[in-house]
Amino acid sequence: MERLPKVALPAVFIGIVIIILIFKSTVTIGSGEAGVLYKTFDGGVVDDGPPLSEGFHFIAPWNSVFIYEARQQSLDEKMQVLSSNGLEIKLDASTWFQPKYEDLGKLHKEKGEQYIERLLKPAVRSAARAVVGRYSPEQLYSSKREAIQNEILEETQILLKEQYVQVNEVLVRDVSLPTTIKDAIERKLRQEQESLEYEFRLTKATKEAERQRIDAEGKARANTILSESLTEKVLKEKGIQATVELAKSNNAKTVIIGNSDNGMPIILGGN
Repeated sequence: MERLPKVALPAVFIGIVIIILIFKSTVTIGSGEAGVLYKTFDGGVVDDGPPLSEGFHFIAPWNSVFIYEARQQSLDEKMQVLSSNGLEIKLDASTWFQPKYEDLGKLHKEKGEQYIERLLKPAVRSAARAVVGRYSPEQLYSSKREAIQNEILEETQILLKEQYVQVNEVLVRDVSLPTTIKDAIERKLRQEQESLEYEFRLTKATKEAERQRIDAEGKARANTILSESLTEKVLKEKGIQATVELAKSNNAKTVIIGNSDNGMPIILGGN
């Protein structure tokens, strides 16, 4: 019994070492993540194949694994850039990106875990400066936001080509101008809107006047044609026809014959 502690001590020590080795020999990669294996005695970073996928993995205890977020991420940036006329513009934008999964080993080896700071942010800022510098403050404030987004995205993708980072979208959330410039642009836009509204009313009034003129000319032409067609003989014939139709009626009536050559019969009374 006295020798038991002396025998148990090495066993406990060996057990602890085994537990440590097992702990160092396993790695769990979470959902949406990927691992880059680093082989201490066999060439360092493994960059010639896909990274370690989600789940539980056994590795040699002297090796290590660097875990990366493989899902799409968002980078929010507030930048100060210059417009085409040198005016300082504040740009608030979000960039959706993710590392290229198959190239994660190369990304780790060449750019490192700080690739967002070292690679992505400078590319987005450079693209934003280049794109905004093509536009005037009026264009930036009013109608060019979608174009700016697309151009910043294209410029960023060009800068990050073959850099193992995939940029999916750039969203410009806000474009801020100095207050004096903003007020001047808003006044100009209101004046342009009022001018367009006045031109619309003027055009509408002109078209209505033209419509009325055409309508009046049509009526005048119709009256002229009707007047020319109503000769004395035609009127007399119409009168005779009306008299005949009234005479056919069963109602009692009195017929008065005109006292001149052109006099028309007049029918009075009737029930």
